[in-house]
Amino acid sequence: MSTTGATADPLASLASLPGVAESVESVRKAVDRLYGHRVMRRRSNEITSEAALRGARGSAALSGADWALEEVRRRSDFSGDDDARVVGAALRLTAEAGQLLSIWRQSPLRVLARLHLVAAAGKEDEVGRPRQAGESVDEPLVELDLPRADEAHGRLEGLSELIISGSSAPALITAAVVHGELLALRPFTSHNGLIARTAERIVLVGSGLDPKSVCPAEVGHAELGGGAYLAALDGYVSGTPEGMAAWIAHCGKAVELGARESTAVCEALQRGAA
Repeated sequence: MSTTGATADPLASLASLPGVAESVESVRKAVDRLYGHRVMRRRSNEITSEAALRGARGSAALSGADWALEEVRRRSDFSGDDDARVVGAALRLTAEAGQLLSIWRQSPLRVLARLHLVAAAGKEDEVGRPRQAGESVDEPLVELDLPRADEAHGRLEGLSELIISGSSAPALITAAVVHGELLALRPFTSHNGLIARTAERIVLVGSGLDPKSVCPAEVGHAELGGGAYLAALDGYVSGTPEGMAAWIAHCGKAVELGARESTAVCEALQRGAA
């Protein structure tokens, strides 16, 4: 996505793409239904905790570590094999996201650097900064052409400026663009997918759409599957109106599925089954 152009609010212009308004409205209705559930009014902290766990599991699955939910819940050591480290990184990022909400709108680049530091757990020389020329990227799912480091830096700065300046665009659009741009750029040497999905969560929560963080889009992205995720991402990278609209719709569906997941948790709690 180009972050420059004639319009002062390029994100808002995406709202007029075919089908986007319908996606935004469908997400709003799904979120409102969940927040109106009687269990949410009494036990929202439990729903938030469960959504965080399920969201981390879903994000890790898209990065190649597809563990059963109960395995994620049971484990306490995530320092073993590669899959365990991916799951551990996803859990740490989900926990960290809530601590960074107040910083995001003022310094998104600082937040992204912090997320990479948390994900990598300080075990790489390149942690906490965008990749430099000549450095490779370890991202198991995304096989798109990798932008040069200088191009990635420039586009990352442009994305940061958009976030800081603010937009009248609905939260779904902003979250989808942040997510898609980070996946397209892969600005860090590792953990870019996990970071992109965490940034999407930060936008959805910080915007007020999902203030209690109970609609884990990561669950929806995993449920829709890696193939659909990559196909939608191809649309984003294409930059065409149709491709952008398809990516936003895909992200909207993921949020709706996350809301459905937490609704099921509410129903289980109401029945006394969880």
